[in-house]
Amino acid sequence: MISWTGLLVLCSTLSPALCCDWLRHYGHYSNMSLSLLRLMGGQVTEQESPVPFPYRFYISIRTTEVRSQVVFVRDSLVQIADLYRHGNLSSVTWDTDRTNGFRMSLDRQIDELRSCTKDQASMNQQKKNSLRKYYKKLRTRTLEQTGGGSAYWQLIRKETQLHLEQLDLLVNSIRSSVVSTSVQG
Repeated sequence: MISWTGLLVLCSTLSPALCCDWLRHYGHYSNMSLSLLRLMGGQVTEQESPVPFPYRFYISIRTTEVRSQVVFVRDSLVQIADLYRHGNLSSVTWDTDRTNGFRMSLDRQIDELRSCTKDQASMNQQKKNSLRKYYKKLRTRTLEQTGGGSAYWQLIRKETQLHLEQLDLLVNSIRSSVVSTSVQG
């Protein structure tokens, strides 16, 4: 268990991003987003994505400092939210309340992360560009493969679930490093 003194020392020595409330509440909002995503549209498609999942992003970000990892989570959630801002969601028969709840949950996480990272530079420009290019490619190739409509959104939903699960693993890793750093200190 972390003592109050340990927590104060930890907060004074580590990035402010680690000490914001978001880190404590991430699990709740992440679970809510994943649950709403799963419930809003029924069975997830088995169709393969035309764009390979970028596991390399998640592997390489784990070797960076925690501050960069938090910025990566923020930027990834922004890109995911943007997928649902573009296009016509009326072509799918998803539960409207759950879909809106999912989108609001993403926006809440992004807002929290922005407040935690507002004084910090974004991640390295090359990584940020690679992340943007991946999501643009996902959007355009999925649209080309499916012709749009419901099949497009079901594939986007499947890929979103994979990303949210990987981000959840990354945040758990961040939390573990914060706890182990505070216990050692």
